[in-house]
Amino acid sequence: MHVFGSPAEVPAGFGPSAVTIGKFDGVHLGHRAVIAQLRELADERGLTASVVTFDRNPVSLLRPEACPPDVVSPAQKVELLADAGVDATLVLRFDLARSRQTASDFVRDVLVDALHAQAVLCGADFRFGVGGSGDVELLRTLGAELGFAVVLIDDVRADGEAGRVSSTRIRELIAAGRVREAGRLLGRPPAVRSVVVSGDRVGRELGYPTANLDPARLEGLLPADGVYACWAIVDGVGYGAAVSIGNNPTFDGVPEHQAEAHLFDTDQDLYGRTIELRFVEHVRPMVKFDGVEQLMAALRQDDATIRGILR
Repeated sequence: MHVFGSPAEVPAGFGPSAVTIGKFDGVHLGHRAVIAQLRELADERGLTASVVTFDRNPVSLLRPEACPPDVVSPAQKVELLADAGVDATLVLRFDLARSRQTASDFVRDVLVDALHAQAVLCGADFRFGVGGSGDVELLRTLGAELGFAVVLIDDVRADGEAGRVSSTRIRELIAAGRVREAGRLLGRPPAVRSVVVSGDRVGRELGYPTANLDPARLEGLLPADGVYACWAIVDGVGYGAAVSIGNNPTFDGVPEHQAEAHLFDTDQDLYGRTIELRFVEHVRPMVKFDGVEQLMAALRQDDATIRGILR
C-alpha cells in the first residue's frame, strides 16, 4: 500500500481512484465493510482504491476537552488499512489551516487534484470542510462539475447489535473490560503495543516474570483494570499470555494502569523489544491478596484458566 502524508506527496500520475474519507479509528467491521465496497467498485472500474484519513482526531484540535481516546494509533491504523486491502492511504495533517479549508477547496485539493477521484464513497451523514459545511448534496454538485460520481454506502450492524458498528461503542466496551465483545465489533481482538521496559522485577523473583510495557510509547487503548487472556506477539511469533492491567494492589509503589504480560512457555529477554498484546477475554478483576502465597495461588489459577481460553 502507498502511504502519502500530504496531497503534495501524491505523484502526478496517480489514479484515477475510487476514494472514501473518514477517521477510521479502530478500522472496525463497519470500516472494513466500506473498504470492501471500495475495493469492489475500484476493481469493477479499474480504479485505485484510496482512503483519505487524518493524523489525529479532528476533535483533538477543535474541541480538545471533548476528544475521546483513540482505539488505535495512527501507525496501527495505517497497517490495518493495508491489511483491509486498500491500495493507497492519504494521511492528512489536521492542523488549523486544514480546519479552515472550505468544502469546495477540500474537494479540489484532495479528491480531484491529488487523487484524481472518479468515484467517492460516503455515508448519508457525511460532512466535510470548515465547520462541517459540506454535505452529500454539495459533494454531488461538485462531482457533476469536476468529474466524479458519489456513491452512498449503508451503515453496518454486527449480529445482535441494535445500532451501527461504531468506534464510540468499541471504546465503551474496552473501557469496561469487555474485550471479547469489542473484538466482535472490531473483527479481531483489541490490541495495544509498546516497548518492554524494566519493571520492579517482583514477578521474576516469584518465578513469574512479566514484560512491562512502556506507557509513554503505548499504542492502542488499554482496557479496564484486571487480568486478561491474551496473545502476545513478539517479532511475528505469538505466545499465550496472562496480562495484568492496573497497579498490582498487593505491592506498594506500582504505577497505576500499567500493563504487564507473563508469556507462557518462553523465557527470552524482551527488554527493549516491541510487544503487541491482543486481548481475548477478561478473566478477573484486580485483587489485593493477603500475602505472596495467596497471590501465587491466584497466578497458578489464572495460568490454567487462560491456557484453557486460548485453546
